[in-house]
Amino acid sequence: MNGLLTDLYELTMAAGYFAAGKEQETGTFEFTLRRLPRNREFVVVAGLHRAVEYLLNLSFEASEIEYLRGLPNFRNAPEGFWKYLADFRFTGDVFAVPEGTILYGGEPVMNVRAPLIEAQIPETYLLSAISFETIIATKAARIVHEAQGREVVEFGTRRAHSPEAGVLGARAAYIGGCAGTSNALAGYKYGIPVMGTAAHSWIMAFETESQAFAELQKLLGDNTVQLIDTYDSAAGARAVGRLGKPLWGVRLDSGDFSRLSRQVRRILDDAGLQDAKIMVSGDLDEVRIAEIVETGAPIDAFGVGTELATSADAPSMGSIYKLVEIERAESVRYTAKHSPDKSTIPGAKQLFRYPDYDLLALQSECADGAEALLKPVIIGGNLLEPLPSARQIRDRVHWPTKPRRLEHSKALESLVARV
Repeated sequence: MNGLLTDLYELTMAAGYFAAGKEQETGTFEFTLRRLPRNREFVVVAGLHRAVEYLLNLSFEASEIEYLRGLPNFRNAPEGFWKYLADFRFTGDVFAVPEGTILYGGEPVMNVRAPLIEAQIPETYLLSAISFETIIATKAARIVHEAQGREVVEFGTRRAHSPEAGVLGARAAYIGGCAGTSNALAGYKYGIPVMGTAAHSWIMAFETESQAFAELQKLLGDNTVQLIDTYDSAAGARAVGRLGKPLWGVRLDSGDFSRLSRQVRRILDDAGLQDAKIMVSGDLDEVRIAEIVETGAPIDAFGVGTELATSADAPSMGSIYKLVEIERAESVRYTAKHSPDKSTIPGAKQLFRYPDYDLLALQSECADGAEALLKPVIIGGNLLEPLPSARQIRDRVHWPTKPRRLEHSKALESLVARV
């Protein structure tokens, strides 16, 4: 895994730690939700799979080391530092909440305990990987909740901030509750159901709309979803009715979905296609979907692209990765920031979930009757067990009935007062 996929200051600090003789010290860093995204009361955690892959494969190629040696920041770096990077491997421990877990503001997602340099360098990648997928999974959960049992399909790769973001966003959206994705690579890599049949260009490539519908039906059979709004939605629906089965349903991509879906439903029913489903897509988000559902429109599924793939209303999350304790020769020093609005809590911690509230405590504490959410993932640089599939993760996501309060243990409060 490319060791240069990080901010430069992670590497300058690494060189500085080495020069100061701190490479043998053990640091514990904590990934915490400082602030939730806008308009969010919780998040659905996702992205751990990428964090694990990165840590298990993190290394530096000879050409990357040669590049760093040529930068002015490293002019005074000790020669031994370059040998250190050449042999670099992550040997530490990782405790993290499982993907699909619901978390709230101020709660930890992960802690990393490793030799100081090994724990410092991953900061940039871990924050990026987990924050992005968490944002998308959370957006998906909101959209699926407002759909009230109707399927939601992720359509967003063409609007994502990169093709790679489209693949990862599709996985996160599936974890958040989407029924499937239009992204073929996401289906291949993560076992996600893939959906989609044809675009408006298919319709326009034929002399008549009816001919386009017939050819698509020959190819796809029962999986056929006819896109009926290229010219006139009602006329398209009547053409589908004349063609008959096999058919999954039709898709509307523009117009007044509440009105058009009722019109199309009548046309399909009159043609004996009562089982045909109606999907709508086009500039949808959870707010618009809630409005459509409220009208009682006969819509069976929603396709959501731009708003989901970019989490357009809340594209960032206030997550942090901070040093909370450092150990040398069996002596532990607890660390914390005290700057206004950016203070941190010292000590490696555990998050315990009770039926009615969450308890933030020291990692060394136990809590009867609660689930410890930060679970061991990597110990001594080795993955303890294979991570669950996207489908398995999706099954554990449940919409919370109410916000949870976060309490601190007395031992943690005592430590905060001392540091």
